[in-house]
Amino acid sequence: MQGHKHWTNAEAAEVVGKTRESTQEDLFSAIERGDYPKWRFCVQIMPETDAEKTSYNPFDLTKVWPHGEYPLIDVGVMELNRNPDNYFTDIEQAAFAPSNIVPGIGFSPDKMLQARIFSYADAHRYRLGTHYEALPVNAPKCPVHHYHKDGAMRFFPNAENADAYYEPNSFGGPVEQPEAAEPPLKISGDADRYNHREGNDDYSQPRALFNLFNADQKERLFSNLAEAMADVPDEIVERQLGHFEKIDPAYADGVREALKRCCNDC
Repeated sequence: MQGHKHWTNAEAAEVVGKTRESTQEDLFSAIERGDYPKWRFCVQIMPETDAEKTSYNPFDLTKVWPHGEYPLIDVGVMELNRNPDNYFTDIEQAAFAPSNIVPGIGFSPDKMLQARIFSYADAHRYRLGTHYEALPVNAPKCPVHHYHKDGAMRFFPNAENADAYYEPNSFGGPVEQPEAAEPPLKISGDADRYNHREGNDDYSQPRALFNLFNADQKERLFSNLAEAMADVPDEIVERQLGHFEKIDPAYADGVREALKRCCNDC
């Protein structure tokens, strides 16, 4: 079969040794040794006026905010300094959601984020149960006052004001905190169906990345793309090469030559 080879046991073992499970085992072992992995945590800030002037949609997750224009701001370091005591309770039941925010943080109009704001919590309710937020791994470390009550998986006592499940009420229940409201998001225009490609430059950023590559890196890029495109119909290959041409003519030429070599080797 084209592109396939017979593997020796040693080669197969090497590939198997690079699976997600083995990587996880290496991570756990490193933490046990006290070799705690650390990640630098940074944010970027784009002024609202800049967001309106960019040649691309700054809220498109396929785009990158140039570090030269919007430098990374250090927030801190995230360190993993212990392994879970019980994998199921601490990992399998963990429920992360972008809808969990602190006061002062708002949601950008990124379409992917907007979909995840409600879908993550919905998936957690289906996967873990109605009161998944009360599980120890997900429970907040500070007091949180709410009107969640009863339902499947209710394993903690009701509050003293359990008769109040709405706000405002006459039972001294939790009240709204206006200062914690989501910041306003300025929007304009008509709600309609638009071609998201219009006014959204898809080529300048990959061009900038391509220009950062040295000759060896570009050659690896060409070879990897050619191997992936080797069995693709010719008309689709030409269509894709047209996109590479818009990024940089040298990009298209390099992939085209790599495709020729790949076909000659078949």
